[in-house]
Order: sequence, then C-alpha cells, then structure tokens
Amino acid sequence: MDLIDPTVVDLSRFQFALTALYHFMFVPLTLGLTFMLAAMETVYVVTGKQIYKDMAQFWGKLFGINFALGVATGLTMEFEFGTNWSMYSRFFGDMFGTPLAIEGLMAFFMESTFVGIMFFGWDRLSRPAHLAVTYIVALGSNLSALWILVANASMNMPVGAHFDPETMRMTFDSFVGVVFNPDAQAKFVHTSVAGYVTASLFVMGISAFYLLRREHRHFAARSFRMAAVFGIISTVAVITLGDVLGRLDYEHQPTKIAAIEGLWHTSKPPYEPWIVAALPDDATQESYFEIGVPYVLTPLITHTFHTPITGMHELQDAAGPRIESGITAITALRRYGETHQQADLDLFQAHQNDMGYGLLATRHAPNQDVTAIAPDQLATVVAQTKPDILPNVFVTFWAFRLMVFLSLYFFVIFAMASYLSLKNQLERNKWFLKLCLWSIPLPVIATEFGWITAEAGRQPWTVFERLPTFMSASTHGTGYMIFSLAGFTLLYSIFIAAELYLMFKFARLGPQPHDAHGTDTHAPASAVAH
Repeated sequence: MDLIDPTVVDLSRFQFALTALYHFMFVPLTLGLTFMLAAMETVYVVTGKQIYKDMAQFWGKLFGINFALGVATGLTMEFEFGTNWSMYSRFFGDMFGTPLAIEGLMAFFMESTFVGIMFFGWDRLSRPAHLAVTYIVALGSNLSALWILVANASMNMPVGAHFDPETMRMTFDSFVGVVFNPDAQAKFVHTSVAGYVTASLFVMGISAFYLLRREHRHFAARSFRMAAVFGIISTVAVITLGDVLGRLDYEHQPTKIAAIEGLWHTSKPPYEPWIVAALPDDATQESYFEIGVPYVLTPLITHTFHTPITGMHELQDAAGPRIESGITAITALRRYGETHQQADLDLFQAHQNDMGYGLLATRHAPNQDVTAIAPDQLATVVAQTKPDILPNVFVTFWAFRLMVFLSLYFFVIFAMASYLSLKNQLERNKWFLKLCLWSIPLPVIATEFGWITAEAGRQPWTVFERLPTFMSASTHGTGYMIFSLAGFTLLYSIFIAAELYLMFKFARLGPQPHDAHGTDTHAPASAVAH
C-alpha cells in the first residue's frame, strides 16, 4: 500500500495540535467559571445581599466573552476530522462520531440556549428560577466536556467496539461501555476540576488587581476569598484525580507511563527514584543528568512497595511477538478479502488484537506491504518497528513535570490566599497580590501541558494499539496543508487577540456598582479604564 507523505502527516498533526491547544485555552475557564457563578448566585439567593448579584453579573460578563470565543474555536476542529484525518474518520467514525453528535445535540445546544436566558433573564425571572438556569448552564458546559472526553477516551482505551473484517472499520458495540470507559470518567473529572483551578486563579488575579489599585475593594475582597477557598479544594482534587489517571495509564498504556517517568529500564523496587528532572534522549534511549527522589516511584505508580514498573527497553522487547502476530493478522485478512475462506478468517480472529502492531510495521516492510515480507526479512522488520511503539519521551516527560510543578505551585498560592484572606491581611501583602495577578495564565498553561502529556504519550497511535497515526491522515498535498495551517494560524490568532482585548477592557472597567458597595473605592470604576 502507498503510505501518506510523512510531511503531510506531520503538518496535519501540527495543525490539529495547534487548533486543539488554541481551543483549550478557553475551555477550562468556561468549565470553572460556570460553577463559580452558580456558587455566587446561590449566596445571593440565600442571603439577598446585592454584592453577590454584582459578583455573579460581573464575572458572568467575562464568562460570556470566553464562552463565545471558545465556541468559535471549537466548531472548526470538528471539521478537521473529515478534511485532514479521513482514514481515521473512516476507521473509527462510529466510535468517535456518536459522542460528538450527542455533545452537539444535547450538551452544546442546552448550554447555548440557557446562556442567553442567564444573561437576559435577571429581571424577567424569579431569583430561584434564574439560579436554576445558571446551574443548567454549568451542567451543560460540563456535559460538553464529558462527551468530548468520552470520544477521546475511546482513542486511548478502545472499549465497546470491535473490528469488522467485512467493513474494515471499528464497529460500535456498547453505548454503556463507551460512556463508562474508566479513562473517560477519570479524565472528565480531572479536566473539569482543572477548570475550577483555572477559574479560581482568574478571579483571584483580577480581584488582586482591584485591591492593588484600591478600587472595588469590598467586591474584590469577597470575590478573592470565594475564589481562594474554591481553588484550594479544586487543587487538592485535581492532584488526587491525576493519581487515578496515572494508575490507569500504568495498567492500560505502559509505554505512556514509562515515557512520563523517563523509565528506560524496568524499575527496581522499592528504591527506584521518582525522577524530578532529567534530559531524556530519544535517539540513544537513555537519560542524562537525572535528579531523583528515592523510594517514591514504586508506591506513586503501583500503590505498592514491591511491584516493578516495566521499562521502555523491555516494552520494546515484549512488542516483538505482537508485531509478528500483527503481520500474521494482516496477511490473513488480506487473503480473506480475496478468497473469503473461513480458515483465513479464523486465523485473523486469532491474531486480530495485534493487528495495529502489524500496521505499525508497514513503514519498514518492502513496498510498505507487510504481506510481502519474506521469512528472512521478518526479524529485520520487527527490529526496525520495535522503537516505533514509544512516544516522544522528552516531550512527554517534561510536559508532565511542568504540569505537576505548576499544580504544586497552585496549592501553595491558594493556601496562602485563603490564610491571608481569612486574616484580612491581603492589602498588607502587595507582593502576594502581584503574584496572584501575574499567575492568571499559569493554570491555562498547566492544562495545556496536561493535554500534551495525554496526547503525545498516546503516540504512535491515533487509536491505541489499533491504528497508527501515520496511517490516519488524509492524502492531501503539502501545499494544501501549508495553506490550511497558515489560515488556521491567522484565524485563531485573531480569536485570541479578540479574547485578550475584550477581557482586558472589561476587567479594567470593573464591576459597575449601583448600590452602596460601589462606594468603597478611592477612585470611581470608570477611572480604571484610563
């Protein structure tokens, strides 16, 4: 078979990574702000204090800006599956398309409809009715994330489907199996809670800006305190749920967990250190300048003190028989397509779980055809294919560590924020307020590193152990891909510029007070914009 031009595959990957990372700049803030708005409005409904309504309306305005641009950047991504990843769409469309359709029909439209009611219904609905609408918006935004993550989890842990040799594609088996995929459930909660961390630091940072300028002080102090408490609870949750995801990777994606930990050789418990920093070299398959903490890795990953973790060298060795089995599966499938003999189908079914490894060997086979491998060539092809089972270790290793280091930083900053806020000492510590202000983008960066860890760590597969990435792209020309990539870069840069402009504009304007709470500043709100 003719393989897709590697340059086209790389450009397709880069374009999808670019659009996904651009889009995901908006998603966490949307997920987190909705429930913070619901919490603020709940206090307003219960206490009747106007300041909490002011808080819900002001932070809701910033949510609306972020939500609109998040929708705009997300819609274009869905078209990329058909335009740039046609082989993937054909092979896995049933599995991926179903949750995407549900996300569009149920979660997205529910969220979009009630967002309008939330914004324009303050004076048209009773307090409890409007609060219910706000909670529906929060539920809808998180349901959108759920269905996207169900689709993504099917790529990482393809359950609820089987490969059909008649149609040459994955066929949907169990809706329940897909929805309750363990990877989907863990990722959904982890991602949603990461959004709560993002929203908490966003509210804290802007509130710190007002406190530094001694404007909207009563409003800012209340917002800051609520965000600090919300943030520390969310940070503890996101770290805990990250451990759950790590355990799932250890059980189902050993190459990813080995790359995350930079573990080239099988560990030697209980001493094996958790490597804090190192320079993994994918070419030599070794790491340099390692700094580690002994006796940590084994209990961290396996939750025991004696279970070894398989290293990448041993994983490559273990892949050898699976590559041979996969080649046998593809050969039998080819013969079955020509002869429709039951014996060929039986042989394929006996080896079909390794078919993806056979596809992975395609690049090293004569004329990119694994059925043409002669017996004396088999060992060479298998040896050349073994290193291909590993992701980019340097990227996966450091993306994970940067995410972890930032998570620990968030725990410290939220703990300090809660303490200083409860002690009413915020305005005495201007350095800390500045730290909160400049930390606003860090949770977004942390979530981006989280997605890089998850997606880079899944390589070389689009569908784990089923379909290699280099076989998943469309057969475009290089020129088309460069033009498309340039267009997306320009379009998304405009979106980000619009987001930043509107966020800065309305954040600097601040809340527009209409009661006594607006008089606790040394300068009018309008002066903040100048």
